[in-house]
Amino acid sequence: MIMPDVLIVENYRLMSWLGVRDTIFAVGLPYFASAFGIFLLRQTFKTVPRELEEAARVEGANRWQILLKIYVPLAKPVYVAYGLVSVSHHWNNFLWPLIITNSVETRPLTVGLQVFASTDQGIDWSIITAATLLSAAPLLVGFLLFQRQFVQSFMRAGIR
Repeated sequence: MIMPDVLIVENYRLMSWLGVRDTIFAVGLPYFASAFGIFLLRQTFKTVPRELEEAARVEGANRWQILLKIYVPLAKPVYVAYGLVSVSHHWNNFLWPLIITNSVETRPLTVGLQVFASTDQGIDWSIITAATLLSAAPLLVGFLLFQRQFVQSFMRAGIR
């Protein structure tokens, strides 16, 4: 539940120890698990009727089968919603990718936009706005593709 910015030094130390500095893997590794995602999945799994689990037990299913055949398929809209929210949040992250990457090849677009805004050459607003549009386009396309599942997950969250 601690904000990721507080853990920058420890995350940097861990990435150095693992030997993955200046890689795309190092940019995403600290965000693979989050308290919000765990809480969201817990709340989703609590809404699954207990009768479904009991019926699966009567049919002879073990814990893993119940998890994989009942809980996981029922939570698909939540996976999509969490994925879209998480990706859009981390897509726009600037500080961590700036710190963990050294080469231009591994830096994401948001850090690359800073190059266009350098004041030593003058700021060309048309290039900055075009680059901003290009960096926001994948998020917009992802939302449009998964719009139904995204809205459906929030509709189900209100039903209890």
